[in-house]
Amino acid sequence: MWQILKQIVRTGVITEPAPQVADDDGAAVRRIHQDLLDILGQALTIREVDAGSCNGCELEIHALSNPYYNIEGLGIKFVASPRHADMLLVTGPVSRHMEEALRRTYDATPEPKLVVALGDCGCTGGIFGESYASCGKVANVIPVDASVPGCPPPPLEILRGILGAVRKRQPAIGK
Repeated sequence: MWQILKQIVRTGVITEPAPQVADDDGAAVRRIHQDLLDILGQALTIREVDAGSCNGCELEIHALSNPYYNIEGLGIKFVASPRHADMLLVTGPVSRHMEEALRRTYDATPEPKLVVALGDCGCTGGIFGESYASCGKVANVIPVDASVPGCPPPPLEILRGILGAVRKRQPAIGK
C-alpha cells in the first residue's frame, strides 16, 4: 500500500491539458443562443430521432449538453416524447425498419413542427443511399426544414442548423 502511495506522490496528477478553444467559437455560441431566445422568447424542446445512424452525430448532439455549449441552461431542452417537442432532430439514413416509426413521430409532433436532418446520412443518404434496407435521406420520408451536413457535424454547426430552422419558421412560431 505504501509503495502505491509513494508512486502516486512521485508521479503527481497526469492529465491532458484543457483543449484550446478559439474565442470566436465561444462568441458564436453565445450569439446563436441569444438569437434563438430572441426569436422564441421561451424554451425550445427537441426530440432527437436516430433513424439508423452510426451514432457519430449522437456524440456531437450529446456534446451540446456539456458546460461549454450548455444548451439546457439557456432553455433548449431534449424531450423523450414527440408530443412535447417543437423540433425533430433526425440523424442517419432512414432504415426501412425506422420509416414508419419516423412518420409516426412526425405525426405526433404538434404544429408548428420543425425538422432538422443531421449529418451527411440524414441530408443525402450518405454512403448508404437508397437501397432495399434504406430509404435514404430524411426528406424522402418526412418534410425537412433545415439540413446540417458533416460526418459528423460539429456542435457549433448543429446549433447553427437549429437556428436556421427556427428562423425559417419564425412567423409560424410566433402565432
